[in-house]
Amino acid sequence: MKERILTSLLTVFVITGLQAQTGSAVPRLVVGLTIDQLRADYIEAFSALYGERGFKRLLKEGRIYTDAEYDFINVDRSSATAAVYTGTSPYYNGIPGNRWMDRSTLRLVKSVDDQAFIGVYTSENSSPKYLQVSTLSDELMVATQGMAEVYSIAPTREMAILAAGHAAKGAFWLNDANGKWSGTTYYGVFPEWVSTYNDREGLDFRIGELVWQPYHPVTAYKYITSSNKQLTFKHDFDDERYEKYKRFKTSPYVNDEVNRLAAACFNATKMGQDDIPDLLTLSYYAGNYAHRPNAEYSMEIQDVYVRLDNSIGDLLDLIDRKVGLKNTLFFITSTGYSDPDPVDPVQYRIPGGEFHIKRCAALLNMYLMAIYGPGQYVETYYDRQIYLNHKLIEEKKLNLVEMMSRSAEFVVQMSGVQNAYSAQRLLLGSWTPKIEKIRNTYNPYRSGDIYIEVMPGWSVVNEYSHQVNVVREAYSSSPLVFVGFGVKPKKLYNPVKIAAIVPTLAHFMRIRAPNACTVPPMTDIRE
Repeated sequence: MKERILTSLLTVFVITGLQAQTGSAVPRLVVGLTIDQLRADYIEAFSALYGERGFKRLLKEGRIYTDAEYDFINVDRSSATAAVYTGTSPYYNGIPGNRWMDRSTLRLVKSVDDQAFIGVYTSENSSPKYLQVSTLSDELMVATQGMAEVYSIAPTREMAILAAGHAAKGAFWLNDANGKWSGTTYYGVFPEWVSTYNDREGLDFRIGELVWQPYHPVTAYKYITSSNKQLTFKHDFDDERYEKYKRFKTSPYVNDEVNRLAAACFNATKMGQDDIPDLLTLSYYAGNYAHRPNAEYSMEIQDVYVRLDNSIGDLLDLIDRKVGLKNTLFFITSTGYSDPDPVDPVQYRIPGGEFHIKRCAALLNMYLMAIYGPGQYVETYYDRQIYLNHKLIEEKKLNLVEMMSRSAEFVVQMSGVQNAYSAQRLLLGSWTPKIEKIRNTYNPYRSGDIYIEVMPGWSVVNEYSHQVNVVREAYSSSPLVFVGFGVKPKKLYNPVKIAAIVPTLAHFMRIRAPNACTVPPMTDIRE
């Protein structure tokens, strides 16, 4: 009797275990789509213009978080992409922005520059050497002993390389000069299928035929308030007066180019065709054409979202055909920022002014000389950061912490400055939510000694790029969508952290999360 009961119990346990294994199978493919400057409010505002295959399909089949948060400030393409795929902030991953000041050379450094590696179909020398921690792609390659197919495709090299991480089999981006899909020798031999695509189907063969005009009748584009009354628009990318490929990359047509190379990747590789999970990271663009404000191109930005809707639909159809969406865990998110707006017209008397970091640095140096004697105490500056001369301070046997504190106290008295934070205060000072976000942006190897918080409405004059950026603290909502692989459809309004994406993917892929990722996975997204 006891034996029969024991046998029955064992049978129940085995069947239950098999059912559990079947229900939680590893996805054959993970696809990450990071859309540069995608806005959740725009997705909703332009919904009447969409078809059924893109955003509306995601709404029916996807788990949608309307409020995904980056937990650091001054988000841009590089810092956002690095945060998505490392699951952590610039403080740990080493990528505080597209550019930063190199203390050792006093020159600006781009986030993926590396002279040690040669560009393929490009003169740019690139690698992920500044990325200080592992990414999802790295962990997948370690877990599968290099057997997984891992590729990254993006319009820009920063997004392609930082999503690819250190161990991917390839990262590809569109060359600004010739329109070819480019790469770097860092990832080994450049794939033949990409070269074949460039030689037979490259953008340079077709750009003369591409003209961007409204997808819908112009009367449909009525969802943005603008005093600039547009009758229609027409953009010819092959105009030699402009940098045509750079302009093209700020149009919605660049997303179709990403899809074309993704299709070539599926055709040439075994991606998603076996039990070893593979990873494909893609990037789209959803910002303004030629980085111009909405007031100038209000019709274009609405058309961007219409065509983005089509591109997402095409990508979902492609995955369905090649792998099956049920076998694919697919996520979509945004880089969480937008191009800065222009200065408000004077007649509306909105408070503001100009903050010049160069003038601020010069005045600070004069102040420090009055206290500590002659010397170049301010070594350099960039954006809203000041770098003190550590070598001189050490030679004079001065107290660096004291100098940082004095500098912050002096700078905060300047017009347009809301606050000034020393590195010491960020790292060891009392905690506040604001300081936490600034600290997460700070990186000991990349950042300055003083971070200056400029008042909203004021313009920061960048002495290096000659750009003027208006400071706005208005919250920009970023969506996060999971779809496929048994994901439970639902729309949620509670905030989630962008850092939760990769531990969630790693959990369902049954691999380790990246090594600096401390956020727990969202394990409740599936049926």
